Amino acid sequence: MSSQPPPPTPSAQARSASTLPAPNPLLEIGITILVPALILMQLSSQARLGPLLALLLALAFPVGWGLWDGWRRRKLNWIAVLGVISTLLTGGIGLLKLDATWLAVKEAAVPGLIGLVILGSTWTQRPLIRLLVFNATLFDVDKVQYALSERGTTATFEQRLRTGTLLLAGTFFFSAVANYVLARWVVTSEAGTEAFNQELGRLTLLSYPVIAIPSMLMMMALMFWLARGARHDTGLDLADLLRGQ
Repeated sequence: MSSQPPPPTPSAQARSASTLPAPNPLLEIGITILVPALILMQLSSQARLGPLLALLLALAFPVGWGLWDGWRRRKLNWIAVLGVISTLLTGGIGLLKLDATWLAVKEAAVPGLIGLVILGSTWTQRPLIRLLVFNATLFDVDKVQYALSERGTTATFEQRLRTGTLLLAGTFFFSAVANYVLARWVVTSEAGTEAFNQELGRLTLLSYPVIAIPSMLMMMALMFWLARGARHDTGLDLADLLRGQ
């Protein structure tokens, strides 16, 4: 009887990164949303920091958090990278004193471009839902693929993934439209002014309950739909589908 070779041992760096605790969502919300919003709304007057310094200080928190978290994990999270880029673009609009319309365009452009990339991947061999939802972090992909092969339902599940990719793109398009409408409604003052900073702070606070939470709920619904479909196509229980169960 031939013996199976032992699985490769992860490197010390990979083990170190994998043992890091998951980010505390409340701490992350505080650093990237609440603190910048309070700085913009409370410290932008000329009697305090002034519009420019308050804007720079507020932007430093989400940028610093994103860079520090990537450094300690020794891994670039593409969502965090996009967040840093988006924050820097906001700072550029404020520093260059561009029309507030550009802020709304920027707010819509980031999720809109992601949605277009995801939509385009529908017609490729690797739809991006495999990277964002049906991945080895959440699902036991090898077990699912083996069960699909055994039942002859691989093609059915692949079509399900393509449909899920369209739904995933739709969540980002929703975010793009909602971002644009909210930014146009809240931020109306000229960039570089105290009023602009205060409105930007309100936009930061409103974007979480108005946009982030609905988008999160849609993503959770998509994961539930995909897990239910995988359960039907593989015959496995939900506990067997998920990673670590």
